Amino acid sequence: MAYETITVTQVTPAIGGEVSGLDLTKPLPEAQVAELKAAMADRLVLFFRDQPLSHEDHIRLAQYFGGVHIAPSTKPWQVPGHPEVTIIHADENSTFVAGEDWHSDMSCDEAPPMGSILYLHTIPPVGGDTVFSNMYAAYDALSDRMKAYLEGLTAVHDAVVGFGGITPEGMKLPRHSHPVIRTHPVTGKKCIYVNRGFTTHIEGIPAIESRAILNYLYEHVQHPMFQCRFRWQQHSIAFWDNRCAQHSAIWDYFPQRRSGYRVQILGEKPE
Repeated sequence: MAYETITVTQVTPAIGGEVSGLDLTKPLPEAQVAELKAAMADRLVLFFRDQPLSHEDHIRLAQYFGGVHIAPSTKPWQVPGHPEVTIIHADENSTFVAGEDWHSDMSCDEAPPMGSILYLHTIPPVGGDTVFSNMYAAYDALSDRMKAYLEGLTAVHDAVVGFGGITPEGMKLPRHSHPVIRTHPVTGKKCIYVNRGFTTHIEGIPAIESRAILNYLYEHVQHPMFQCRFRWQQHSIAFWDNRCAQHSAIWDYFPQRRSGYRVQILGEKPE
């Protein structure tokens, strides 16, 4: 794909584009916003280097793509005065990190976020990469028999899976049902929409069958042919489409510090 106002370098054939030629600390012209949207539809996750964002810059970038999604499950980690911004932090005192299991952010919500924008200002000397996987490619690689079987099935996504042990006692956590195979509202492509981080079971089939199918899909979506891996630098940004990409944060840097902020973008109920 050709661009006039930005440069997009593919990370792997399957997924990922590193974007240069723009300054996200300033308002963007309409032409650059339009090309960013086209690049997102094409590459599923975009990476930016040397972009020291303020909270206002971060929120403004999200708003080019829609309203800001404020997830109920992450309320304990909101930035004071900026509820749109979630703190993402790990250090020598951490007993867990956000996003170690493969997942699509907040798929437990009734209308999960369209996208997530993660900005890191502090990174470990080595490690702390994030891996992304293309759910269009994962769907396309299924056999026709498996596609036919999965079509029309729904699965339950429950925030208790990811947040039950780390949120305040008594905090109400969302739980919703979504199609196992969803259709992307922009591209019209089908993709797998179950993930280890939130999905509990497929509805309407025996529990043992549900576990077997989900375990197969969880392994399938991790195939290296669907992936790219992002090596963070200070003031880097990863911006991904939660509707058609999953990701996993690798916690291989303990006890080093990795810190930054995330803003999410309003999405729609999956169909």
